[in-house]
Amino acid sequence: MSARAILLGFLGAAFICGVTYFNDSVLYQTMLVGNHMPMSVFGSLILITLVINPLLKLLNSRFSLLKPFSSKELLLIVALILPACSIPYSSMMRLMPRTLMLPHHYAKTDASWKIHEPDGSLTPATTLLPKHFLADPDVNDGNALIEFVQGTPLGDRKHISFSDIPWAAWRRPLAIWLPLFGLLWIALTGIALVCHRQWAENEHLPYPIVQFARSVLPPTDGSANPIFRKRLFWIGFIVVFLIHANNYLCIFYGDYLIPVRLTIDVLPLSRLSRTFMSGGGWILLFIRIYFSAIAIAFLIPTDISFSIGIGPYLFTFVAGILAHYGLSIYAGTELSPKMCNAFVLGGFMGVFAVMLYTGRFFYFNALRAALGGKNEAGVPSSGVWGMRIFLLAFTVLITVLTLSGLDWQLSLLYVSAMLIIFTVFGRIIAETGMFHLSPNIYPCVLIIGFFGEQALGIHILAFLFFLTSIFLLDPRECFMPFIVNSLEISRGAGVKARKLLPVVAIVMILGLGISVPVTLYFCYSHGVNWQDGFGSSMVPHMAIDGTLASRVRMIAQDTLERAESVKGFQRFPLIKPDRNFAWAFFAVFAAVLLFTAARLRWAWWPLHPVLFCLWPRYAGYMFATSFLLGSLIKMLAAHYGGSRLVNRLKPMMYGLIASDMISGLITILCGILYYLNTDKIPKSFWILPG
Repeated sequence: MSARAILLGFLGAAFICGVTYFNDSVLYQTMLVGNHMPMSVFGSLILITLVINPLLKLLNSRFSLLKPFSSKELLLIVALILPACSIPYSSMMRLMPRTLMLPHHYAKTDASWKIHEPDGSLTPATTLLPKHFLADPDVNDGNALIEFVQGTPLGDRKHISFSDIPWAAWRRPLAIWLPLFGLLWIALTGIALVCHRQWAENEHLPYPIVQFARSVLPPTDGSANPIFRKRLFWIGFIVVFLIHANNYLCIFYGDYLIPVRLTIDVLPLSRLSRTFMSGGGWILLFIRIYFSAIAIAFLIPTDISFSIGIGPYLFTFVAGILAHYGLSIYAGTELSPKMCNAFVLGGFMGVFAVMLYTGRFFYFNALRAALGGKNEAGVPSSGVWGMRIFLLAFTVLITVLTLSGLDWQLSLLYVSAMLIIFTVFGRIIAETGMFHLSPNIYPCVLIIGFFGEQALGIHILAFLFFLTSIFLLDPRECFMPFIVNSLEISRGAGVKARKLLPVVAIVMILGLGISVPVTLYFCYSHGVNWQDGFGSSMVPHMAIDGTLASRVRMIAQDTLERAESVKGFQRFPLIKPDRNFAWAFFAVFAAVLLFTAARLRWAWWPLHPVLFCLWPRYAGYMFATSFLLGSLIKMLAAHYGGSRLVNRLKPMMYGLIASDMISGLITILCGILYYLNTDKIPKSFWILPG
């Protein structure tokens, strides 16, 4: 571990944590992170290997200190930066401050956020949540809330200062939620350490994103990678770069340039199938082309890429068939036990069960060794310590939630479900390379679907909904896939986990120390980003809206008083699962097992069970066509040219990814420079889904 690589890893993480919120929420352009293959990281990696390293090699002949970066140094830099990418925006700082403060705003402005008490008085709905969970809106004579919503008056100043942030309003909730995030990250790191050896060496998962990073690394002398001398690489790179450059310039010079359409409207095809349209098929009739997704689909096994691509179409037909029989799978609020949620939760739980069964000998021995028993499966010391770390963090998480007011039984169920979901995220990124994960599945939905509202009560429901709003509503940049790829990258760099992880921990602390004040600064400087309807309007509403809807139902059913009076095991006699939710969950769970058995039994079986984890929702709809195109290109290449042609085309696919990454990085830098020079917000341009 060279000091230069560690220093650049720290600087890179600090830059991402310091600039991401400004870029994504103030400038509102191509996201600096945005998914689990961040353009800022991998674009910079390509830039270093393609431009900076050859320049350093040239200068090294005169200045011996300016030696080129080795592949191990670059891998270490990426391994340190990736985990910190989970902090500054989508999966943490985009939602957490707004979820902690904006409920107070809606309690004042939304008449439905009032609870009618028996004495006739009205109580703000925010009283359903523990007071210390939320930011204090009354600090600074109520300006803590007002300035968060509207921005701080500047007077004669051009910018506010960090001292203008009402820190007293945030100290208590941040002292609760930041350690909870830390515990979650520690538990997931332990799981990643346990699973890494099994996935990488026993099951030989491809880690496609890591595979791409390795493909562009320099050789030992620091010169450009041989892939940069491949003609097909540059054909793919230049074509895609010119398309993005042309489309970017079109937003400024639309009167002179013609955009290359990467979205094709085929809505007239809707007449071909009423069933397809009844299931919401209109969204799939806007064909979207994403070059990185096409390339990833080509690089992974065809059954996986085909399954990811065809899944949303199959889901739409299933939804349409059920709609024909009067079953709306989308009926209900976002955090209610809807059938569409059950269809994906069943897939996640099924994949987790298969994962446990496949590696049962390894995982059992890791657990036994962690508890002081024999290690008969050759579990490395990192796996044993990973299991110990996981067990400790898991126990502390449950204890903290229990002390906060949740029954220990529900704490156990919630934390277990949350960790299973994140673990499957890690499995998906290692096996498929699907870098955009947003399946919209939540532990609270699983608990409510099988317990029923009447077994929980509104205060427990509010607690569960609020936890989910903080941790899981937008997992597109969540920690687990980053740490999974980071461990695999560090393995290629020859850095052991026991050396890497302490440095990663310091990087995460640094990232929090930068992201938290920077995010609050821009919130109070510019006010809430109301263009972001999901983060500013939907998410802060979800916990209270879901709780109030449940309260109305329980009052109508005369179950509210009893539900509020029971605790612990007293809840179990009141359990009443949602029938539609339950059968949808178990149907998909069984389908995962059947598909897994079919893959093991028949070599020709075309579908992978990951289909059931990614078939609905935003990411699936956005990337379905691109994954189908990638799988089709690979099938045609294999059919007409065999493995030789497939291998020849790989450099072109790497060129597509590299061009997306470089194009995204350039547009981000151009937007920032434009703002700094003109003090105007640049026009939005997106390479990958926003």
